[in-house]
Amino acid sequence: MDPLEIIWKWLQNNYGRLIYLAIVALIAFFFDKALTRVVRRILDRSQVPNASIFVNILRVVVWVLAAATVLQPVFGVNPTTLFTALGIGGLAVSLGLKDTIANVIGGFGLMLGRVIQPGDYVSVAGTKGIVKDINWRQTVVKERNGNEMVIPNSILNTASLEKLDPSNECLVQVPFTAKAGTDISRMEQDIVAAVTKETEGLANTRYAPKVKLTGFSPYGIEGTVYAFAKSDLLLSTMADAVARAIANAEYLEHRAVATDA
Repeated sequence: MDPLEIIWKWLQNNYGRLIYLAIVALIAFFFDKALTRVVRRILDRSQVPNASIFVNILRVVVWVLAAATVLQPVFGVNPTTLFTALGIGGLAVSLGLKDTIANVIGGFGLMLGRVIQPGDYVSVAGTKGIVKDINWRQTVVKERNGNEMVIPNSILNTASLEKLDPSNECLVQVPFTAKAGTDISRMEQDIVAAVTKETEGLANTRYAPKVKLTGFSPYGIEGTVYAFAKSDLLLSTMADAVARAIANAEYLEHRAVATDA
């Protein structure tokens, strides 16, 4: 028999099931999209962080219900029988997916406990960055250099985690030594003005540069310039701009810089 004829006969015998399957799939698709938008709006207005873990769980529920709806009429499979079989094999599945289950539970713990949420600045195992998202398996932390660190939620719950204040995360410190007898007030004004000018377009406009005196040495007055970089800028780039801003200042004591013999 011609293969096309076989296909045509199969379609004639099953077109009703296919139409039913397509209708359920379309309803689930549009309900999925609408539910995603509604849930994100609700999360934005609530105290619960807007992370993809909540949306993803609800999407899974939608498609599981859709699949259960078509099992009997389309595939001839009794949902009760299938769920019973899954229940019998649940122990084996749970053992095989224990890491995934631990990550899901860990993600909910992070979110509901408000330990961290998207937008937080954190330090994890020496890596600093902004929390980009928390999904059902892992937390994504984006570093300043653009790299994304992917951390399983189960590990994040047990790892050393530090939440950073935004001002500390973007802070750059550049030490300097001023000549003894320097007019401190004028020097501070000159440094702030020079750094502000040199770092225009690089600095975080929420924080102004500051000058702090830290002590004295045989060479003169020790101090540090504190500047704040934009979120998408490497701290080394900001430090370079600050150093260039004051490199040729007349109040600097250059003998304090170590040189090779």
